[in-house]
Amino acid sequence: MKITRLLQLLFGMLLLLNVACSTEDDYEEVAKQTYDNGYLLINEGNFGSPNADVTYFSKDVNNVQNGIYKANNGEENLGDVLQTIVFDGDKAYLLLNNSNKIQVVNRYTFKKTAQITTQLDNPRYMAITNGMIYVSNDKYNGAKYVSVYKVSDLSFVKKINFTDTAERVLVAGGNVWVQNATYDFGNKFTKINTSTNEIDGQPITLPNGNIVKTVTSNNNMYTVTNGTANSYIYEINSAGSITKTTTLTGINNARNLQVEGGKYYFSSANKIYSMDMTATAVPASPIITAVDGGAYFTLYGFTVLDGKVFTTDVKNFTQDSEVSVYSSTGTFIKKFTSGRGSTTVYSN
Repeated sequence: MKITRLLQLLFGMLLLLNVACSTEDDYEEVAKQTYDNGYLLINEGNFGSPNADVTYFSKDVNNVQNGIYKANNGEENLGDVLQTIVFDGDKAYLLLNNSNKIQVVNRYTFKKTAQITTQLDNPRYMAITNGMIYVSNDKYNGAKYVSVYKVSDLSFVKKINFTDTAERVLVAGGNVWVQNATYDFGNKFTKINTSTNEIDGQPITLPNGNIVKTVTSNNNMYTVTNGTANSYIYEINSAGSITKTTTLTGINNARNLQVEGGKYYFSSANKIYSMDMTATAVPASPIITAVDGGAYFTLYGFTVLDGKVFTTDVKNFTQDSEVSVYSSTGTFIKKFTSGRGSTTVYSN
Protein backbone atom coordinates (compact mmCIF):
# COMPACT_ATOMS: atom_id res chain seq x y z
CA MET A 1 0.00 0.00 0.00
CA LYS A 2 2.88 2.37 0.83
CA ILE A 3 4.49 1.70 -2.55
CA THR A 4 1.19 2.39 -4.34
CA ARG A 5 0.75 5.63 -2.41
CA LEU A 6 4.32 6.67 -3.21
CA LEU A 7 3.75 6.03 -6.92
CA GLN A 8 0.58 8.15 -6.80
CA LEU A 9 2.49 11.03 -5.19
CA LEU A 10 5.29 10.81 -7.75
CA PHE A 11 2.78 10.78 -10.61
CA GLY A 12 1.02 13.83 -9.15
CA MET A 13 4.30 15.73 -8.83
CA LEU A 14 5.22 14.93 -12.43
CA LEU A 15 1.80 16.11 -13.58
CA LEU A 16 2.15 19.39 -11.70
CA LEU A 17 5.65 19.89 -13.10
CA ASN A 18 4.39 19.28 -16.62
CA VAL A 19 1.56 21.81 -16.17
CA ALA A 20 3.98 24.36 -14.74
CA CYS A 21 6.37 23.90 -17.67
CA SER A 22 3.51 24.18 -20.16
CA THR A 23 2.31 27.39 -18.54
CA GLU A 24 5.82 28.83 -18.60
CA ASP A 25 6.29 27.84 -22.23
CA ASP A 26 2.94 29.39 -23.13
CA TYR A 27 3.93 32.59 -21.35
CA GLU A 28 7.24 32.74 -23.17
CA GLU A 29 5.42 32.20 -26.46
CA VAL A 30 3.16 35.17 -25.75
CA ALA A 31 6.05 37.29 -24.48
CA LYS A 32 8.04 36.62 -27.66
CA GLN A 33 5.21 37.76 -29.94
CA THR A 34 6.50 40.28 -32.48
CA TYR A 35 5.05 42.39 -35.27
CA ASP A 36 7.45 41.60 -38.10
CA ASN A 37 6.61 39.94 -41.43
CA GLY A 38 3.40 41.93 -41.69
CA TYR A 39 2.01 45.44 -41.99
CA LEU A 40 1.54 48.36 -39.63
CA LEU A 41 -1.43 50.70 -40.11
CA ILE A 42 -1.72 54.21 -38.70
CA ASN A 43 -4.90 54.94 -36.75
CA GLU A 44 -4.76 58.72 -36.58
CA GLY A 45 -7.40 59.05 -33.86
CA ASN A 46 -9.80 61.91 -33.17
CA PHE A 47 -8.34 65.41 -32.94
CA GLY A 48 -8.24 66.43 -29.29
CA SER A 49 -8.43 62.85 -28.00
CA PRO A 50 -5.46 60.58 -27.15
CA ASN A 51 -6.93 57.62 -29.03
CA ALA A 52 -4.33 57.29 -31.78
CA ASP A 53 -2.76 53.84 -32.09
CA VAL A 54 -1.40 51.29 -34.56
CA THR A 55 -2.92 48.15 -36.08
CA TYR A 56 -0.80 45.16 -37.06
CA PHE A 57 -1.97 42.68 -39.67
CA SER A 58 -0.25 39.74 -41.31
CA LYS A 59 0.74 39.55 -44.97
CA ASP A 60 -2.22 37.26 -45.69
CA VAL A 61 -4.53 39.60 -43.72
CA ASN A 62 -5.75 36.67 -41.59
CA ASN A 63 -4.29 37.99 -38.33
CA VAL A 64 -5.39 41.52 -37.35
CA GLN A 65 -4.42 43.09 -34.01
CA ASN A 66 -5.62 46.58 -33.14
CA GLY A 67 -4.16 48.90 -30.50
CA ILE A 68 -0.71 47.33 -30.35
CA TYR A 69 0.99 50.35 -28.74
CA LYS A 70 -1.41 50.45 -25.81
CA ALA A 71 -1.32 46.67 -25.46
CA ASN A 72 2.46 46.64 -25.09
CA ASN A 73 3.00 49.70 -22.90
CA GLY A 74 0.87 49.17 -19.80
CA GLU A 75 -2.33 50.52 -21.32
CA GLU A 76 -0.63 53.88 -21.90
CA ASN A 77 -2.26 55.98 -24.61
CA LEU A 78 -0.05 56.75 -27.60
CA GLY A 79 -1.31 60.30 -28.06
CA ASP A 80 -3.29 62.67 -30.24
CA VAL A 81 -3.23 62.49 -34.08
CA LEU A 82 -0.66 59.97 -35.28
CA GLN A 83 0.49 61.68 -38.47
CA THR A 84 3.26 59.44 -39.81
CA ILE A 85 5.73 56.64 -39.03
CA VAL A 86 9.38 56.43 -40.11
CA PHE A 87 11.67 53.44 -39.59
CA ASP A 88 15.40 53.28 -38.89
CA GLY A 89 16.96 49.93 -38.04
CA ASP A 90 14.87 48.24 -35.36
CA LYS A 91 13.25 51.53 -34.32
CA ALA A 92 9.96 53.08 -35.40
CA TYR A 93 9.43 56.82 -34.94
CA LEU A 94 5.76 57.70 -34.41
CA LEU A 95 4.98 61.39 -34.95
CA LEU A 96 2.02 62.73 -32.93
CA ASN A 97 0.89 66.02 -34.48
CA ASN A 98 -1.40 67.40 -31.78
CA SER A 99 0.60 65.91 -28.91
CA ASN A 100 3.76 67.62 -30.18
CA LYS A 101 5.94 64.58 -29.69
CA ILE A 102 7.70 61.75 -31.47
CA GLN A 103 7.35 58.42 -29.67
CA VAL A 104 10.17 55.97 -30.41
CA VAL A 105 9.41 52.26 -30.13
CA ASN A 106 11.00 48.97 -31.05
CA ARG A 107 9.33 48.25 -34.39
CA TYR A 108 8.99 44.52 -33.66
CA THR A 109 7.79 44.53 -30.03
CA PHE A 110 6.26 48.04 -29.97
CA LYS A 111 7.74 48.67 -26.54
CA LYS A 112 8.54 52.36 -26.09
CA THR A 113 12.23 53.23 -25.90
CA ALA A 114 12.46 57.04 -26.05
CA GLN A 115 10.62 60.24 -26.84
CA ILE A 116 11.31 63.57 -28.55
CA THR A 117 9.43 66.69 -27.41
CA THR A 118 12.01 69.46 -27.87
CA GLN A 119 11.37 72.12 -30.54
CA LEU A 120 8.18 70.52 -31.87
CA ASP A 121 5.23 72.74 -32.72
CA ASN A 122 2.51 71.06 -34.79
CA PRO A 123 4.94 68.58 -36.38
CA ARG A 124 3.79 67.21 -39.73
CA TYR A 125 6.22 64.76 -41.37
CA MET A 126 9.77 63.50 -40.96
CA ALA A 127 12.63 61.71 -42.70
CA ILE A 128 15.86 60.10 -41.54
CA THR A 129 19.17 60.21 -43.42
CA ASN A 130 22.87 60.75 -42.75
CA GLY A 131 22.38 60.11 -39.03
CA MET A 132 19.85 62.92 -38.68
CA ILE A 133 16.09 63.18 -38.19
CA TYR A 134 14.37 65.98 -40.12
CA VAL A 135 10.92 67.01 -38.88
CA SER A 136 8.64 69.57 -40.53
CA ASN A 137 6.61 71.83 -38.24
CA ASP A 138 3.83 74.03 -39.55
CA LYS A 139 1.56 75.87 -37.16
CA TYR A 140 -1.53 77.53 -38.62
CA ASN A 141 -0.74 81.26 -38.82
CA GLY A 142 2.46 80.48 -36.93
CA ALA A 143 6.02 79.23 -37.20
CA LYS A 144 7.12 77.05 -40.12
CA TYR A 145 10.40 75.20 -39.82
CA VAL A 146 12.26 71.91 -39.95
CA SER A 147 13.77 70.75 -36.67
CA VAL A 148 16.84 68.50 -36.84
CA TYR A 149 17.91 65.84 -34.32
CA LYS A 150 20.72 63.30 -34.02
CA VAL A 151 19.64 59.68 -34.43
CA SER A 152 22.34 58.58 -31.97
CA ASP A 153 20.97 60.32 -28.86
CA LEU A 154 17.89 62.21 -30.17
CA SER A 155 19.46 65.51 -29.18
CA PHE A 156 18.26 68.69 -30.90
CA VAL A 157 20.69 70.07 -33.48
CA LYS A 158 19.07 73.11 -35.06
CA LYS A 159 15.96 74.72 -36.52
CA ILE A 160 15.72 75.55 -40.24
CA ASN A 161 13.16 78.32 -40.73
CA PHE A 162 10.84 78.57 -43.74
CA THR A 163 8.68 81.39 -45.05
CA ASP A 164 6.53 78.98 -47.07
CA THR A 165 4.61 75.95 -45.85
CA ALA A 166 6.74 73.10 -44.46
CA GLU A 167 4.84 69.88 -45.11
CA ARG A 168 6.20 66.54 -46.37
CA VAL A 169 9.89 65.78 -45.84
CA LEU A 170 11.42 63.38 -48.37
CA VAL A 171 14.79 61.76 -49.01
CA ALA A 172 15.78 61.26 -52.65
CA GLY A 173 19.29 60.14 -53.55
CA GLY A 174 20.58 61.21 -50.13
CA ASN A 175 19.15 64.73 -50.47
CA VAL A 176 16.39 66.06 -48.22
CA TRP A 177 13.50 67.89 -49.86
CA VAL A 178 10.66 69.75 -48.15
CA GLN A 179 7.28 70.03 -49.88
CA ASN A 180 6.17 73.67 -49.61
CA ALA A 181 2.52 72.84 -50.19
CA THR A 182 -0.38 71.49 -48.18
CA TYR A 183 -4.12 70.98 -48.58
CA ASP A 184 -3.80 71.48 -52.38
CA PHE A 185 -2.12 74.88 -52.03
CA GLY A 186 1.47 75.49 -53.13
CA ASN A 187 3.72 74.27 -55.94
CA LYS A 188 7.30 74.34 -54.63
CA PHE A 189 10.00 72.14 -53.12
CA THR A 190 13.01 73.29 -51.11
CA LYS A 191 16.28 71.37 -50.78
CA ILE A 192 18.17 71.03 -47.50
CA ASN A 193 21.93 70.49 -47.63
CA THR A 194 22.51 67.55 -45.25
CA SER A 195 26.16 68.54 -44.69
CA THR A 196 25.35 72.01 -43.38
CA ASN A 197 21.64 71.58 -42.53
CA GLU A 198 20.88 74.78 -44.37
CA ILE A 199 18.53 75.57 -47.25
CA ASP A 200 20.37 74.82 -50.49
CA GLY A 201 19.62 77.16 -53.41
CA GLN A 202 16.27 78.42 -54.61
CA PRO A 203 13.04 76.38 -54.40
CA ILE A 204 11.96 74.50 -57.50
CA THR A 205 8.54 75.46 -58.84
CA LEU A 206 6.24 73.12 -60.74
CA PRO A 207 4.71 74.66 -63.88
CA ASN A 208 1.10 73.44 -63.55
CA GLY A 209 -1.30 72.97 -60.66
CA ASN A 210 -0.89 72.68 -56.91
CA ILE A 211 0.88 69.81 -55.19
CA VAL A 212 -1.41 67.22 -53.62
CA LYS A 213 0.82 64.26 -52.75
CA THR A 214 4.52 63.44 -53.16
CA VAL A 215 6.25 60.05 -52.81
CA THR A 216 9.75 58.74 -53.52
CA SER A 217 10.88 55.74 -55.56
CA ASN A 218 14.25 54.75 -57.05
CA ASN A 219 15.92 57.97 -55.81
CA ASN A 220 13.31 60.14 -57.56
CA MET A 221 10.37 62.14 -56.27
CA TYR A 222 6.96 61.75 -57.87
CA THR A 223 4.28 64.32 -57.22
CA VAL A 224 0.71 64.79 -58.43
CA THR A 225 -0.77 68.25 -58.93
CA ASN A 226 -4.32 69.37 -59.60
CA GLY A 227 -6.45 72.50 -59.73
CA THR A 228 -6.32 73.05 -63.50
CA ALA A 229 -8.29 71.50 -66.36
CA ASN A 230 -5.88 68.55 -66.25
CA SER A 231 -3.85 66.98 -63.47
CA TYR A 232 -0.15 66.21 -63.76
CA ILE A 233 2.35 63.69 -62.42
CA TYR A 234 5.93 64.99 -62.28
CA GLU A 235 9.08 62.91 -61.96
CA ILE A 236 11.80 64.93 -60.21
CA ASN A 237 15.35 63.63 -59.77
CA SER A 238 17.35 63.95 -56.58
CA ALA A 239 19.04 67.12 -57.86
CA GLY A 240 15.68 68.83 -58.31
CA SER A 241 15.20 68.69 -62.08
CA ILE A 242 11.86 67.73 -63.62
CA THR A 243 12.74 64.72 -65.77
CA LYS A 244 9.27 63.68 -66.90
CA THR A 245 5.74 65.06 -67.01
CA THR A 246 2.64 62.88 -67.39
CA THR A 247 -0.52 64.78 -68.25
CA LEU A 248 -3.74 63.27 -66.88
CA THR A 249 -5.94 64.74 -69.57
CA GLY A 250 -9.48 65.52 -68.47
CA ILE A 251 -8.85 64.73 -64.78
CA ASN A 252 -8.76 67.95 -62.79
CA ASN A 253 -8.76 66.51 -59.28
CA ALA A 254 -6.23 63.66 -59.19
CA ARG A 255 -4.75 62.86 -55.79
CA ASN A 256 -3.40 60.04 -53.57
CA LEU A 257 -0.45 59.18 -55.80
CA GLN A 258 1.41 55.89 -55.23
CA VAL A 259 4.22 54.21 -57.24
CA GLU A 260 4.47 50.43 -57.28
CA GLY A 261 5.77 47.85 -59.74
CA GLY A 262 6.36 50.27 -62.61
CA LYS A 263 2.86 51.73 -62.34
CA TYR A 264 1.25 54.91 -61.08
CA TYR A 265 -1.81 54.52 -58.86
CA PHE A 266 -3.89 57.62 -58.21
CA SER A 267 -7.44 58.55 -57.34
CA SER A 268 -10.06 61.02 -58.49
CA ALA A 269 -13.02 61.33 -56.12
CA ASN A 270 -13.72 57.69 -55.13
CA LYS A 271 -12.23 56.16 -58.30
CA ILE A 272 -8.77 54.54 -58.26
CA TYR A 273 -6.78 54.33 -61.49
CA SER A 274 -3.65 52.41 -62.49
CA MET A 275 -1.38 53.21 -65.43
CA ASP A 276 2.10 52.23 -66.60
CA MET A 277 4.71 54.86 -65.79
CA THR A 278 5.66 54.88 -69.48
CA ALA A 279 2.09 55.40 -70.69
CA THR A 280 0.82 58.69 -72.09
CA ALA A 281 -2.91 57.98 -72.32
CA VAL A 282 -5.14 58.23 -69.25
CA PRO A 283 -6.86 54.95 -68.29
CA ALA A 284 -10.37 54.69 -69.64
CA SER A 285 -11.84 53.26 -66.44
CA PRO A 286 -10.86 52.86 -62.79
CA ILE A 287 -9.70 49.55 -61.31
CA ILE A 288 -11.52 50.24 -58.02
CA THR A 289 -14.55 52.30 -57.03
CA ALA A 290 -14.25 52.91 -53.31
CA VAL A 291 -16.76 54.07 -50.69
CA ASP A 292 -17.77 57.70 -51.18
CA GLY A 293 -17.05 59.33 -47.83
CA GLY A 294 -17.79 62.89 -48.88
CA ALA A 295 -15.51 65.80 -49.72
CA TYR A 296 -13.11 65.34 -46.80
CA PHE A 297 -13.08 61.64 -46.01
CA THR A 298 -13.21 59.75 -49.33
CA LEU A 299 -10.09 57.54 -49.59
CA TYR A 300 -8.70 59.16 -46.45
CA GLY A 301 -6.30 56.22 -46.38
CA PHE A 302 -4.79 54.88 -49.61
CA THR A 303 -1.62 52.77 -49.88
CA VAL A 304 -0.20 50.41 -52.50
CA LEU A 305 2.29 47.81 -51.23
CA ASP A 306 3.47 44.36 -52.29
CA GLY A 307 0.96 44.13 -55.11
CA LYS A 308 -1.96 45.07 -52.86
CA VAL A 309 -4.12 48.18 -52.71
CA PHE A 310 -5.30 49.24 -49.24
CA THR A 311 -8.14 51.74 -48.85
CA THR A 312 -9.85 53.00 -45.70
CA ASP A 313 -13.34 54.20 -44.96
CA VAL A 314 -12.99 56.36 -41.83
CA LYS A 315 -16.76 56.74 -41.40
CA ASN A 316 -16.52 60.47 -40.65
CA PHE A 317 -14.38 59.69 -37.58
CA THR A 318 -17.53 58.75 -35.63
CA GLN A 319 -16.65 55.05 -35.41
CA ASP A 320 -13.77 52.71 -36.12
CA SER A 321 -12.49 52.53 -39.69
CA GLU A 322 -12.99 49.79 -42.23
CA VAL A 323 -10.03 48.69 -44.35
CA SER A 324 -10.53 47.09 -47.77
CA VAL A 325 -7.76 45.12 -49.46
CA TYR A 326 -7.56 44.58 -53.23
CA SER A 327 -5.13 43.05 -55.69
CA SER A 328 -3.09 45.39 -57.89
CA THR A 329 -5.67 44.88 -60.65
CA GLY A 330 -8.60 45.76 -58.40
CA THR A 331 -9.88 42.35 -57.33
CA PHE A 332 -11.39 42.53 -53.84
CA ILE A 333 -9.54 40.34 -51.30
CA LYS A 334 -10.73 41.12 -47.79
CA LYS A 335 -12.17 43.71 -45.43
CA PHE A 336 -11.51 44.27 -41.71
CA THR A 337 -12.16 46.78 -38.93
CA SER A 338 -9.22 48.81 -37.61
CA GLY A 339 -8.96 51.86 -35.34
CA ARG A 340 -10.23 55.43 -35.50
CA GLY A 341 -9.14 57.39 -38.58
CA SER A 342 -6.98 54.78 -40.33
CA THR A 343 -4.62 56.17 -42.96
CA THR A 344 -1.26 54.77 -44.16
CA VAL A 345 -0.04 51.15 -44.32
CA TYR A 346 3.66 50.33 -43.87
CA SER A 347 5.53 47.10 -44.48
CA ASN A 348 7.27 45.79 -41.37
